[in-house]
Amino acid sequence: MTWGLLKVEDQRKKLVEAYIDGEASMTHLAKKFNISRKTAYKWYNRYVEEGIDGLLDRSKAPHSPKKYFNEESIRIAVDLKLKFRKWGPKKILVLLKRRYPEHRWPSPTRLYQIFKEYHLVVPKRLRNRVPATHPLADVGASNDVWMVDFKGDIFTGDGNKCVPLTITDGYSRYLLCCEHLPKRGGEYVWPIYESLFKEMGIPNRIRTDNGPPFGSRGAGRLTPLAVKLVQAGVTPEWINPGHPEENGRHERMHLTLKQTTAQPPANTLTEQIQRMKQFQEEYNYERPHEALKMDTPSKYYTPLTRSWDGVLRSPEYDTKDFDVRKVGQSGCIWLNGIEYYISQTLTGEYVGFKEGDLGELAVFYGPVYLGKLAKGCFQKPKLKPKRIVRR
Repeated sequence: MTWGLLKVEDQRKKLVEAYIDGEASMTHLAKKFNISRKTAYKWYNRYVEEGIDGLLDRSKAPHSPKKYFNEESIRIAVDLKLKFRKWGPKKILVLLKRRYPEHRWPSPTRLYQIFKEYHLVVPKRLRNRVPATHPLADVGASNDVWMVDFKGDIFTGDGNKCVPLTITDGYSRYLLCCEHLPKRGGEYVWPIYESLFKEMGIPNRIRTDNGPPFGSRGAGRLTPLAVKLVQAGVTPEWINPGHPEENGRHERMHLTLKQTTAQPPANTLTEQIQRMKQFQEEYNYERPHEALKMDTPSKYYTPLTRSWDGVLRSPEYDTKDFDVRKVGQSGCIWLNGIEYYISQTLTGEYVGFKEGDLGELAVFYGPVYLGKLAKGCFQKPKLKPKRIVRR
């Protein structure tokens, strides 16, 4: 006999009463009701102790959820949460275990409940996920790709404007730079690049958006700053217009930077700069990162994979494959008696031409594809169309 269609409580009562009345042994009754002897005795003992209420289902939650989480542990966890207000329970738990290995800590879910009791958490607003795109797939080691951008301006309490330039290593998420610059010009960004190249070595590529001073609408999206990168041995690359997800790792770091240092902004520019320095140290050496198996970026970043001697050199071309021309003062080159306008940004530099599959000539500045010579003119490649958001 199984539990059948009777209520579970009624089945239990029927079993217990049959045993008390001596109708059969517990072994026989357990077999009849298709349960174990241990379960049958459990319901009998509960009935003896509590009566009919002992046969009701009970919550499976632990009797004492704070069994291994005493008041001292709660205080430590809350204090840490107050210090890192923007961290979730997973990151807080990693830090608690790292700093207090002798304590027994609960699950992130229980930690979240405690923080909620202390009004230290805000429900997360769900966002539509953006699928990963191909440019991120080839980031396989430190210094494969550095991701660079200006964080949105931060206006401090005294009316000053903070313009943070941020640079991260795409593989390790290591925050290489988080500095305020006077302006968003290439003349201010290049000294930062130069300093990092000497200290950390040079990356294979630097990925940015298309805005100045990083990119332009000219040939190859090149700007004077991008030209210097090529001369330093670094390949510049740009995300497609309207597709910030192609630099998604860096954009996510910007959100954390904003939440930690600018909500609300500091009272003075000096204080804001100090907050950013503290954030950089914390982000690299203390804050656990879920994409790094809750380790810190410093555990994954390896500097000086390619050193730099500080000399800028124009790119060289294999003359077996390329025909080389110098760009004149007007931004033009001459080829077979025809003048082609390329870019004034490349004035004085050499560009290479390589015959394509359809007979056109592909034009390069070092590793950067500029366009093609076809039908008597220079044609720039078409960019991926900007995404339109309908409201």
